[in-house]
Amino acid sequence: MESLGKKPSFPPLFRGECVPAQASTFLKAVIAAKNNVAPGLIFYTEDIGLLEASIVLAPDIPLKKALGMVLVIQMGLADSLGALAPPELAVHFNWPNTIKVNGALCGKTFYQASLQDENTIPEWLVLGFKIPFLWDKGMEAGDNPDETVLSNEGCIDMTPHSLLESWSRHTLVWLNRFLDEGLPPVHKAWCEKCDNLGENIKWPETGKFMGLDENGNMILRNSKQTLVKNLSHYMEV
Repeated sequence: MESLGKKPSFPPLFRGECVPAQASTFLKAVIAAKNNVAPGLIFYTEDIGLLEASIVLAPDIPLKKALGMVLVIQMGLADSLGALAPPELAVHFNWPNTIKVNGALCGKTFYQASLQDENTIPEWLVLGFKIPFLWDKGMEAGDNPDETVLSNEGCIDMTPHSLLESWSRHTLVWLNRFLDEGLPPVHKAWCEKCDNLGENIKWPETGKFMGLDENGNMILRNSKQTLVKNLSHYMEV
């Protein structure tokens, strides 16, 4: 794994701010959002073992619709990994915020908004993600068989900065589609990468995962009824 080198470049409307390796980009972004920073600022880590990034946005739609941007962030990751990783790398999602690489857990996305009332337009929305490149000190492949890191999946030429740059470009494309067309195109692409859609699941409740509603919430059918599981209730913040 090569060093991070020069500062990453971002597409128009986005800009970046580096955060020390041990600091939280998510907390930095939330603080900045509360201090009325202009949207489009991406906080990112200076760390060869992990890519953590968080972006400040200012939606002009109610929170329940704006949370569809959680899927936008994930699609940006999937497309950037598809562009940079070996062609055999398989990227999938588990609802609501888990990234899987070659069948194993490899990152999460998360959010925080200025308010919790989903019918109100938030002043700001912070979206972030973490995706590991290297195992933490003292850990090795096999210690957690359900988890993996990118270096273990053949991504030896990829750096956190190259993935960050690619993610920002692909995310901007998906974000523009979301703003122009709403959730449907994001919804369709996300469902194609969800590896337990249509299956019987045990979390967040036992039942069959039927799909997503118009706001990205889970539709779950059990023996008695069809339930809607709200995305915001099951995201780890």
